[in-house]
Amino acid sequence: MGQDGAVTEPGDEGLLADAIEQLPFILAVCEGPEQRVVAVSGATRAVLDERAVVGQPIRAVLSDLVGQQIPDKYHEVYETGEPVTGQEWRVHLDLPDGSIHEMWANFTIVPWRNADGTIRGSIGTGFDVTESVRKRQAAAAEVADLRERYDQTRDVVTALQRVLLPPGLPVLPGAQIAASYLPAVTDSAAGGDWFDAVVRQDGSVALVVGDVVGHGVTAAGVMGQLRAVLRDRLDTGAHLVDALAAADRFARRIPAAHATTVCVALLDPADGTLTYCTAGHPPPLLVTDAGDTRYLPGTGGTPLGTGALFPVRTETLELGDLVALYTDGILERPGRTIPASTAELAGVAADSAAGRALRDPGQSPAERVCSQTVELLVRTTGHTDDITVLAAQRVAPAAPLELELPAIPESLRPSRTAIADWLARAGATAQDTFVLQHALGELMTNAIEHAFDGVEPPAAPVVRLRAELSAVGCLQVTITDQGRWREPARQSTRGRGLALTSQLVETMRVEPTAEGTVATIRHSLTRPARLLSEAVSARPVVTTAEFHLTELDGTDGGTEGGVHVEGPVDSTSAERLEQSLLQRSRGGTLPLTVDLSAVTHLASAGVAALHRVADRHGRQGGKLTLVAAPDSPARHVLALVAIPDVTIGPA
Repeated sequence: MGQDGAVTEPGDEGLLADAIEQLPFILAVCEGPEQRVVAVSGATRAVLDERAVVGQPIRAVLSDLVGQQIPDKYHEVYETGEPVTGQEWRVHLDLPDGSIHEMWANFTIVPWRNADGTIRGSIGTGFDVTESVRKRQAAAAEVADLRERYDQTRDVVTALQRVLLPPGLPVLPGAQIAASYLPAVTDSAAGGDWFDAVVRQDGSVALVVGDVVGHGVTAAGVMGQLRAVLRDRLDTGAHLVDALAAADRFARRIPAAHATTVCVALLDPADGTLTYCTAGHPPPLLVTDAGDTRYLPGTGGTPLGTGALFPVRTETLELGDLVALYTDGILERPGRTIPASTAELAGVAADSAAGRALRDPGQSPAERVCSQTVELLVRTTGHTDDITVLAAQRVAPAAPLELELPAIPESLRPSRTAIADWLARAGATAQDTFVLQHALGELMTNAIEHAFDGVEPPAAPVVRLRAELSAVGCLQVTITDQGRWREPARQSTRGRGLALTSQLVETMRVEPTAEGTVATIRHSLTRPARLLSEAVSARPVVTTAEFHLTELDGTDGGTEGGVHVEGPVDSTSAERLEQSLLQRSRGGTLPLTVDLSAVTHLASAGVAALHRVADRHGRQGGKLTLVAAPDSPARHVLALVAIPDVTIGPA
């Protein structure tokens, strides 16, 4: 109606546009085969910020969402005339400053019809439900610990599944490997899907995905036995056919293992040779470095226990090519035919591998294919069966790391940074990076302190470090100095570096030579698979923050105060920490709480300083309390060392 109460005429387009502009929800009206935008609400403009909208095709307006399915839905509605709805779809929008805006939305897209019933375009409406989703996630996080305890007592099978699946996937110099597992929502008990990646002595890796019929304790138990049989044969170098024949013999003796399907592929990262067999199982999916996809031909093998036919085929993966093995749960989704599902899987996998879908930071293409493909496909249809995806991408090996640094304490920090950068390129997890930075930091400190003990130093004393990842995924690092070996001092607060290092890594060896001392550590690198029914936690990456100490006021009106410590505590900062703590506690006579949660690197020099501070407090009668967050580097180190008469607790 107009201001005088009269009804607005149909041709009054100005008032209609003003009304659309004031709509409190997202609205986009598109027209024609290209789905050009003809009208949007003000709420839509706010979400899209400074983009050109009206008159542009929807795929151009939402170019950053092409791999996330939203623009395709407008064209789908225009072509089919059927409405489309979505609930709490997660999307990533590119902002003008280069950052990514993550939001969740509920939406409906309906056809826009002419008077004669023909389709003119589409009308999409949506609501930003990010706040409600985040509130629900926050509430879920608060009860995660209680829920985990409840699940462990209620669902023995799920715990069994976690035990039977591999604890980690190998990190190899020429291949990046990832896996994900999503249990069926219609059956609370985990089922018989499994995956495995077995590194062989020749540097090849056997990739396995299998599916035991059924769910529950029986299926999980049979899965574990079949996985053990195959892993044992493959680990000892058996041919694929021989390994499958052993599993087939087992399946013939165990009724619950009858008709288990499995796909086994042997990848040689050095030359890209991929030999595989599909025993009643869907064929592998190949995503090339150029983004093309194709399903490899099935080999015609029979399910285990049914026929013992295991022919193999061979393909070649070029650098950048990715192969994905999966179970049929990702194909047999509600409302999808198998041909439609296979085409959809290939398209979404290609988008995920190329980074055109969700921009989850820090994930490799293989990890994106395993996690994002499952998320994007399942959210449109749901799923009724377990889903397992295992992916391997052939990559160029990282060159060995070689450092030659001055034998001075100031070299410790740049060495930690170089080590962290190289480990990231090699594919190490944040937890392995944390462990190795600490271990190598201790050895570097030892080399710097004793590199020239008892000998005449050269003009430019140096310490050399060399790190290399072997073909079987074992990291070997050597640190060389030019001094003579000296047994660690048996003082109460010294000589802890080597002991700490030996606890952090798999093996450590120190060898004196005529030219100097060579310290060698070996440590196998692994990455966790994603169990998509759980929250995935990882130790935060060690940062390069500067050492900083902040005094906190006393609590409850008393004299007890606290100190908050940030950054690395090593041989260059340990003395400052010790002096500050003793000054704040008046030489150990006053109680003191030290918060180490923000410490990024706690070296043995820092541990020794804390020992001396604790000893002073013990003699002077003051109480010393050390606190650190559960997943912090300091907490991890404090769990390995013993500081007498000190209370150690969470922050």
